[in-house]
Formats: sequence, structure tokens, C-alpha cells
Amino acid sequence: MPINLPSNNFKLTNVSIIRLKKGGKRFEIACYKNKVKEWRSGVEKDLDEVVQIESVFLNVSKGQVASNEDLKKAFGTTDAKEALLEILKKGELQVGEKERSHELSNLWVEIATIVAQKCIEPSSQKPYTVGMIEKAMKDAHYSVKPSKSAKIQALEVIKLLQSKEIIPLERAQMRVSVTMAAREGKRLKDKILPLFSHIEEEEWDDSWEIVGTIDPGSLRQINTLFETEVKGEGGVETLTFSTVNNDDDE
Repeated sequence: MPINLPSNNFKLTNVSIIRLKKGGKRFEIACYKNKVKEWRSGVEKDLDEVVQIESVFLNVSKGQVASNEDLKKAFGTTDAKEALLEILKKGELQVGEKERSHELSNLWVEIATIVAQKCIEPSSQKPYTVGMIEKAMKDAHYSVKPSKSAKIQALEVIKLLQSKEIIPLERAQMRVSVTMAAREGKRLKDKILPLFSHIEEEEWDDSWEIVGTIDPGSLRQINTLFETEVKGEGGVETLTFSTVNNDDDE
């Protein structure tokens, strides 16, 4: 339903409101919801694509624009754009109940999907389905938090399911090979070896090569070491990324 702004005869459609309480008053701006998320993530740079109208309101639906006195008291400036940018950055995006429910449902599935990708059933070394993880989340009475990312909440779910022993669960492992010049290996091995959960092979010659399994999260740390500290030839090769420790075990 269009929102009429009688003071300026504006009609705002498909409006999403961002609200910020400051200086004892509630301030609002009218935005395009999808663009708000893109702006906050740095994808969208053009403010005109984000904000429907460059005005700060006390009430968008009534068209009640904040006065210069309101802005000065709350934001320390009468510059509406400066106040608008603060609201855009710090304010809370208002969503309807139906939309909120839909977003929480999608977030729930996204969390379960990440957990299913990261974890296995220990005895069989096989993955869980997303549906099985969802059931375990329900059994553990996990509540989705809309303010947190799916990735962070997936880590919370893993810890919760493990602590409550809802289902047997362990992190999947990545089998990798790390190679570098021997002199570099001697210098960095104390940083790299602790990142391996299991070492299968280790060879020293002109180069140092180590083959073993790591937690997928350790791959970034190893890559960072190569980018910042390793000189000369070498690299990290992913041999397998699956829930099976070794093909020979089957």
C-alpha cells in the first residue's frame, strides 16, 4: 500500500523503514530494503539507489519530517544527509511479521545446510542430510537469531549439538599437501604442524612436504602463512574434501 507524504505530496511505494532512537526521539528514513543490505555490505555505493527520499522523518507513514531543531539536538547537526547516513548505518530495519517469519525460515535452512557441509557422523564418516540437522536443531530447541550471520550460528549449533549429545557429530576434515623449500619449512614448521589434526607423511629433502588432514577452517591460516611469510616455490594442494578419511579404508 502506498505511503502518502502530504507535506510534499510524495508517494513512497515498496518502502522499508529504518528506525533509530536518539536524543529522546525516534527518527526514520525510507529505503529500498534489498539495497539497504547491499549498502551495508559495501556492494552498493550510490545513496540514491538506497534511499527513497533524502529526508529524515519522525514518522514516515505520516510524512512527519524531523525539524532542524530535532536534528541538531539528536545528531549535533542540521545536515539532514549526515543524520540520514547515521540512521542508515546504525538504525534497525523494520520488517513485517510475515516477512520476518520468511527470513527466519530461510536463515534456519541456511544454518542447517552449513552444519551438514561441515560435519559428519563419526562412526560411519558419512555426512548428515540437511533434514537430519534441522531435526537435531529442533530437538536442541535452537532459536535463530536474525542479527547474526548463518556462518556464526552454524558454529553455535555444532557446539550445542555436541554438548547436548543430540546426535553424534564431528567436524569433517580436509586432506591436504603442503610443500615449501626446506629452509622455509624449518623456519615455519612450528606454526604449520599445530594446524594439522593428523599427519600421514612428512618428507625432508630440498623441500619440505607434509600430507595430512586439517579442519577446513585451518586452510585459511595456512594460505595466509604462504602469502605473508613463505618465500620461493611451494603451495597448498587440496587432495580430498569429503567426509571419508581415506579411500583405502573403505
